[in-house]
Amino acid sequence: MITLARPESLNALHTAAHNELAAVFDNFAADPDQWVAIVTGAGRAFCAGNDLKYQAAGGSLDRPPSGFGGLTSRFDLDKPVIAAVNGLAMGGGFEIALSCDIVVAAEDAQFAFPEPRVGMAALASGLHRLPRTVGWQAAMGIILTGRRLSAEEGRQLGFINEVVPREQVMTAARRWAAQILECSPLAVRAAKEIAREGLNHASLEQAIAGQRGGGALRAMLASDDYGEGPRAFAEKRRPQWTGR
Repeated sequence: MITLARPESLNALHTAAHNELAAVFDNFAADPDQWVAIVTGAGRAFCAGNDLKYQAAGGSLDRPPSGFGGLTSRFDLDKPVIAAVNGLAMGGGFEIALSCDIVVAAEDAQFAFPEPRVGMAALASGLHRLPRTVGWQAAMGIILTGRRLSAEEGRQLGFINEVVPREQVMTAARRWAAQILECSPLAVRAAKEIAREGLNHASLEQAIAGQRGGGALRAMLASDDYGEGPRAFAEKRRPQWTGR
């Protein structure tokens, strides 16, 4: 569980918070015993984005190489990340959610890229992730206006997997995590790696041809779990995954 915990600022992030979150995600990526992460916010917001008050007071805008919240430019993370959006997800907060693999949102959550309204642009991946997720016109209708979207509209557009009452957000996120944990962790990582890398190819044919070159797939094929799945199926029992 990763909690954005600056509730007095609606979990808006500054340089120190970015660096702390980068270290947390580094640890998650490196720890073989951590298989799934859930990201949520403390209080009534998920993340209000960049801390504009901190910036206005002369605070640094420096971010780690892994991006806003230590996640938006992290393109080598094969472990699944779930966003449990408990409230406002503005600007960089919206970008953090879009950078996750599964998004669960409270019924009263709201999403927006308000940057144009304060003379800025959503440069922490949102201008690229949103068109790839919802299509060009739908994305431009959000990006160029800075308007707010409801969670239900986000579900209809396709960037939210499930909308639930606010008090059920963490329960729903943990349910998604539990379903993922029923699967081989190495198979999950290989599947995510292959799907992500496939987006870098112009054609389906090229994506399929290049899908066997990733490290996560090699790790899956060389693992004990690769044999455990067929054995468990033949013996009519649940597999005992080790992640090794």
